[in-house]
Amino acid sequence: MALISITNLTFGWDGSPDDVFQDVSFRLDTDWRAGLVGRNGRGKTTLLRLLTDPESMPHSGTISSPVKFKYFPYNIADMSASTLDVIDAACPVYEFWELCRELNLLEVPEDVLFRPFETLSPGERTKALLATLFLGGGDFALLDEPTNHLDAMGKRAVAEYLRSKKGFLVVSHDRTLLDSVCDHTVSIGRAGIEVVSGSYSVWAEEKLRRDRREAAENEQLEKDIKRMKASERRAADWSGRTEKSKYGNGPVDRGYIGHKSAKLMKRSKAIEARRGEAARKKSELLKDVDTAGSLKLAPLRHHSEKLAYVSGLQIDYLPGKTFDMAIGRGERIALTGGNGAGKSSIIKLIAGERIPHTGIVKTAAGLKISYVPQDIPEMPGSALRFAQGAGVDLTQFLAILVNLGLDRSAFDTDLAQFSDGQKRKVLIAKSLCEPAHLYLWDEPLNFIDILSREQIERLILEYRPSMAFVEHDDVFVGRIATRTVSL
Repeated sequence: MALISITNLTFGWDGSPDDVFQDVSFRLDTDWRAGLVGRNGRGKTTLLRLLTDPESMPHSGTISSPVKFKYFPYNIADMSASTLDVIDAACPVYEFWELCRELNLLEVPEDVLFRPFETLSPGERTKALLATLFLGGGDFALLDEPTNHLDAMGKRAVAEYLRSKKGFLVVSHDRTLLDSVCDHTVSIGRAGIEVVSGSYSVWAEEKLRRDRREAAENEQLEKDIKRMKASERRAADWSGRTEKSKYGNGPVDRGYIGHKSAKLMKRSKAIEARRGEAARKKSELLKDVDTAGSLKLAPLRHHSEKLAYVSGLQIDYLPGKTFDMAIGRGERIALTGGNGAGKSSIIKLIAGERIPHTGIVKTAAGLKISYVPQDIPEMPGSALRFAQGAGVDLTQFLAILVNLGLDRSAFDTDLAQFSDGQKRKVLIAKSLCEPAHLYLWDEPLNFIDILSREQIERLILEYRPSMAFVEHDDVFVGRIATRTVSL
């Protein structure tokens, strides 16, 4: 049991006008199982990389640790190498029996060690690298989204495995994982970093109470400022009328009136100063309140009761499997199943992509579809340029991004500099701007922060669009799906 101390940490990327971290200080215990949460773009991955290799990222402040850091996922130089060679490159010193023990805990057969790494499923790759991460012991593990692309069984296996470990900091937007695994929560907010004892739900409840309290205080402060502005206007008006009264209207004591005018002007300036101070306090009060603006959607209603269906569908690279499924108007269907079960292939076929198959894939006449793919496509240029190329309403598109937590200053930034979560938000914003009869979303929440997930949940429940989606977030599926189709 020892302490990792980060003191007065300041870091910013070259060319960026704003620092990612500014004078941040916090501590971690080397025995903690801590979760790291925060809006996309707040610097979660950046923090992990700073801890892993501070020399390569010029910063000010100190990072003091009695243990070494290991970062997940590893950079794989040769995907065609055997899994055992990949593990040896990542961790040169270990006992083979240790590796077999870790793989067994993760329910991975040992024969994967002798297969080319590129032939492993996403779940097998993740588990193999997780086993490598904890070989030897004594280091502090830094995990960046370890459950992305994993199916439900894979997520449960990883959660159970992490519960058996200690000494790690995990970035995840999976609420179920954070609640089942973590005993502390590290939150990156607008004002800095806070550390709370307890799971994500414990932190979220406390943050909700604090935000409500601060919002109420802010509302009262807004009223005070409004009252001060009105008082300032009255004082300025009085001063102006008194100043004018020095002239005309016959003989008057202009010295007395001038003195009175000066006093009123002084009072007006004092009120203005108080208003400025109140405004400053208001800004400080709200600096760490993450607002979650409401989102809007314009789903179209189709005349047909059945929007799309597949019948006797056989996909060439999934031999021996036949699929039959229909999507009705008003349904929100969650496609579930293990990795490689065919979920994404069915979504792609209905969306109109060409995949070798036999059988029937039909959509209703005139059906308009909005599709969010699993893989993030190339998106050259800025968010503004992307929206213009996509032909969506620019004002609505940018408003959605703001409500999802992107700063307006990012609109002109090259999308190549966006985090994966920010890129995913761009794709979701595009879909939300597209009037459609049917929304097809393939793992839309990968890399998306929890606050944004909750916003999207509320949006879907309010507007009730017809949907078919693939998603491994159990909480999201449980709240959104009207029907589940297991493949």
